[in-house]
Parts: sequence; structure tokens; C-alpha cells
Amino acid sequence: MPPSRTILQSPNFTNSGQCFTPVRSSAAVGKGQAMEAATLAENRTKNRYTNILPFDVTRVKLASVEDIPHSDYINANYIKGHSSSREYIAAQGPLAGTREDFWRMVWEQKVNQIVMLTNCVERGQPKCECYWPMDITPVRYGDIGLVMEWDKPSPEWTIRHLLVKNHKTDEMRPLYHFHFTAWPDHGVPDTTDSLTNFVRIFRTHVNTTNKGGPIVVHCSAGVGRTGTFISLDHLLQDIDKKPEIDIYRIVHDMRMSRVLMVQTEMQYIFIHKCILKVLEEEKKKDSDYEVIYSNEGIYENNIVDNFHMEPRNQNNNENHTFLTDN
Repeated sequence: MPPSRTILQSPNFTNSGQCFTPVRSSAAVGKGQAMEAATLAENRTKNRYTNILPFDVTRVKLASVEDIPHSDYINANYIKGHSSSREYIAAQGPLAGTREDFWRMVWEQKVNQIVMLTNCVERGQPKCECYWPMDITPVRYGDIGLVMEWDKPSPEWTIRHLLVKNHKTDEMRPLYHFHFTAWPDHGVPDTTDSLTNFVRIFRTHVNTTNKGGPIVVHCSAGVGRTGTFISLDHLLQDIDKKPEIDIYRIVHDMRMSRVLMVQTEMQYIFIHKCILKVLEEEKKKDSDYEVIYSNEGIYENNIVDNFHMEPRNQNNNENHTFLTDN
């Protein structure tokens, strides 16, 4: 019989009028870590956004290309997951000039799953350059060639199967591209079921295939939607293994690896709603499930561009702080 599940209390939010007023804490999670590689003159044009830069300590390093200074740089960080300290790579959406670097990373890291959470253009604004074949016509980026084997579109996502070839070695590898297309810009999916079902389909695939290297997850900046997806994938695995579900800790740890992971208050609330819906469904199946949640006000759903979190009091007196960038 499955054990009861407990969602650990999330930090307080005070309700002020029609929206949340997050309570600021005194220190920022991850703030102060070096980002020297990202700010080098040779690398600045490789960043999609000037304020979303990878920490040096967790950044993914490419194999250097001879006679090209700082060619080891890409805007991407390793992120801890349920099973590994480098289970994911959180990356920005490729630019036209970084698609070759993106595929070098995929090959060098032995990636065989990519999760994409943005459309290439949203509200008339470019969010990510197309970096995969749109049909059976092969494409090539540097030494890496790509062929589309098949794609399976649905109303909310498309799954693609690609063959990736290293033209230097003639080695070929399969790769699956999971593209969620129903995430509105500056918002969250319309229902919790849509993203939860997408995550479950993705995780079932990962668990039944050869895993290879880290899972690449990206949106446009590689922090908001990317952090939300990784959190949910991590938490849905925790539900099956752990009696306590610690959303706060997972988001906190991600922000120690990459700036602004789970970027908005709305995204943070949405993660809670997804997990609560899953637990409520399981509770219906088994009356021994126990859901404990002490922050009813978190259901208020108003967009805040960036959100701040206060320390959570714990029995061990450990204080956790959570701030976005200034």
C-alpha cells in the first residue's frame, strides 16, 4: 500500500489587494557566483539575453576548437535531478549563430533526448531558432548531420525521432525531440493535465530506453519554462519514492545551478497545482493517501515577472533564501 504523501510547507506569501506581495529575504540564492566565461567579449553574442548567463561552476563546457578562442562556451548549465547530479542540461534556445555549438554539446554529452518548451516565434517575437530538420531533407551544422525519421504531432506537443550523424567519425545515434507547443508566452499552460501528461509521456520514454547522457531542456531563455518542466519531472519521480515532496528545495537547488530557474510566481504556483492534482487523483484511488498543505493562499494566480521567496523555518534551523536578480 503506498505511503501517505506530504507537501512540505512553502514559504509564506502575503495577499495584498488583488495580487501577491512576495516577502523578500535578505540574501539571493545563487547570487554572487562567477559568470566570467559568459561575459568575455568573444562570448557575449552567444547569449540570447544579457541577464541570463550561466554560472561558471556548473556551465557545460564544449571541447575547444583549435585556433578559436573560448570556443568551449555555450549558455547552458548542468542541473541536478532525481537520479543524478547532472541529470539535465538547462539551456537557452539556440540562436542562428549557436546552432552548431548546440549540436556539438548534444553530441559530446551523448544526449539522446531534447525537451523544447517554446515555439520558434511567439507574439511576433523570435524565441528560438529552428535547429532540426522540418521534413525528410537532411540538415547539417558543422560536423553534425541530422535526418528526420518521423514526427508525431498532437494538439499540444510534437514528438520527433531524429538520426544524428557525426561526419568526422561516421557514427550515428538516435535522438528524440519532445516539443511542447501549448505554453502561452508570459503565462502557464491552460490546464495542469496538459503539462503533467507531457512530462509523464516523456519520463516513460526515458525509463524504457537507453538513457545515454543528460537530458537537454530548453525554452527561450532556458530558465522559466525550463525550470518548471524540470521541477515537475523531478517531483513526479519523488512522489513514487519519497514520503515528503519538497517543491521549495528543488527550486532552490536549481537556482544554485542556473539563474532564475522557475522565473515567475505564476510558474511556481503552477508547479504546486500540478502536484496537488496528481496527489488528489491518487488519493481517490487509495483512501490512505494524505495530502497536507498549509498555504491555501497560494492558489491566487496573478502574473509577477519575477518572484522572491522567504526562508522556510525548519526543525534544524536551516534558513533558505530565494531571490530573483535585481
